[in-house]
Amino acid sequence: MATKLGRDVFVALAAVGWADGELAEDEADAIVRMAAEEGLDVDEIVEIEEATKHPVEVGEIDTRNLTKDDRLFIYAVGAWIARVDGVVMPEEITALNKLAEALKLPDRPRELADRIAMDVGSISESNKPAFYNLRGLRKTLKVRLEQAQKLREEEE
Repeated sequence: MATKLGRDVFVALAAVGWADGELAEDEADAIVRMAAEEGLDVDEIVEIEEATKHPVEVGEIDTRNLTKDDRLFIYAVGAWIARVDGVVMPEEITALNKLAEALKLPDRPRELADRIAMDVGSISESNKPAFYNLRGLRKTLKVRLEQAQKLREEEE
């Protein structure tokens, strides 16, 4: 079973969404839905809903119980949120950098997560990225990370 992502993760994702000055309703709904699917309690979900209604900043994220896969998934979702409206503003890049720092992600893995998010997001039947295929994103990240690890081991 995947590690439970905490309230702080979803507030940070809301902050990425707010970075360009507007968090679209569908983005907010996706963040709250993810939190509910993660099994957070009602009080935490209410706090996350509040973060989707008013601008917030990327804060501290408790990474102690997060696997590398979890951290990359969170970053990939943040990159997706920044990109879903078709334009990535400088403020969104700044918010993604803060998110990566809070998640303790080096450049190379975050570039991989971003690339995978773009790949999965481009598999869409509409003009909008497949933003809501978060399970597909998580599964693809896991498979590609395993493949990359296997290649590194073979090279050694």
